[in-house]
This record gives sequence, C-alpha cells and structure tokens, in this order.
Amino acid sequence: MRTSTIPCIGLLLIFAAHTTTFAAEPKSEEEKTLYALGVAVSQNIAPFNLSEAELEMVKAGFTDGALQKQPKIDPSAYFPKIRELQGQRLAAAAEVEKKAGQAYIDKAAAEKGATKTASGLVITTLKQGSGPTPQATDTVKVHYHGTLPNGKVFDSSVQRNEPATFPLNGVIKCWTEGLQMIKVGGKSRLVCPAEIAYGDRGAPPDIKPGATLIFEVELLGIEKPAG
Repeated sequence: MRTSTIPCIGLLLIFAAHTTTFAAEPKSEEEKTLYALGVAVSQNIAPFNLSEAELEMVKAGFTDGALQKQPKIDPSAYFPKIRELQGQRLAAAAEVEKKAGQAYIDKAAAEKGATKTASGLVITTLKQGSGPTPQATDTVKVHYHGTLPNGKVFDSSVQRNEPATFPLNGVIKCWTEGLQMIKVGGKSRLVCPAEIAYGDRGAPPDIKPGATLIFEVELLGIEKPAG
C-alpha cells in the first residue's frame, strides 16, 4: 500500500516540462514512456479525487516547479495542507464506498449458509474441508480470488496459477479471522467490510478507500515451522 503521495508529485515536477510539449497522442517511444510515467504517477494522486478544474491548478504548479519558476506561494507552508486535503478527500471517498459496500454485505449475509461474525465478516462455506484449521500464528498455503462488489478482480492467485503462502498474523484482519474458520481442503467466500480490510486508506489504485472486498479462498495446507 502506498502511504505518501508527495514524493510522487515531485516526480511529476521533473517531467512536466517535457510532457507539455507532446501532442495528445504519444507517438515516439520516449513520448509513450513519459506518458506511461504520467499514468503511473497519476495513480498515486488518485486519492485526492481531483476535478478537472482542480487538476488544471495542480498542472500549473507542476509546470512552475519543473521550469524552476518562482512559485506563486510558499510551497513549504502548504505541505501540511496537502496532508489535510488528502485526509479529507480519503474520508469522503471512504464514506461513499462504505455505503455502496454495505448493500453488498447485507445481501451476502442474508444468503443461505452465510455466517456474519461480530467483526462484520460474512463467511460462506463453498466446499467442506476435512483437515485441521489453522491458528493465527500459523503460515498457510492458499489459492484465492479477490474481487470488488462490482465484480472487478483486483488480485488472484488462481489467475496466476500460483498458490500463495503467508503467515496469518501478517495479513488483513478479515483473512486472519476467516482462515481460522476453514479446514484444510475447504473453500469459503469471505466478504470483508473495510474495517477489517484496508480501511479508509484503501490500497490504491485498485482498492478504493472504504472498499468492501470479496475473496474466494481455498485452504490448501498449513505449513510446518522451519527447522
């Protein structure tokens, strides 16, 4: 998860002078590379949820900085305000996302066979396992498929055709709790509200602030401690 956007803004300052001279459609390999850089860096300022008008003002700051022009304000005085703005925008976006996700959570909890825990996790058994259940301190081997409520896939070991191995105390709370409710050989669907997933910060660019996450998880095994 990215925790800071200000260094990435600095990258844009470096390249703004070059990109402003390009046509809307990049043609040369250098233009395409710089365009790709712009797309990549834009993902880091996505949490600001900028409007087109706001983005124009940001571009003006990019250009002045890249061309080493005298800033129209004292930038250092506004760095704290950048953090404040980011926090405000993240909180607002998270509330919208949580409301949308709650409808999905309620529907999932009402389905036959679903169990909703005190944390808000909704778990549904898709295939019963016959082995042991892991503890929070165990390392597990799983196959998983992660989607958003709209069906968009954000991560999937199934699509990579490569199982994942990780300690249960090193993942999001939804997984730490949910995997302890699955026996080896079993498969379950976990519906994770933001509070036990990535919270109000999300995991940009794929997971928005406040996002509800859905995982289909198959527990392949519990790894033996090294040594």
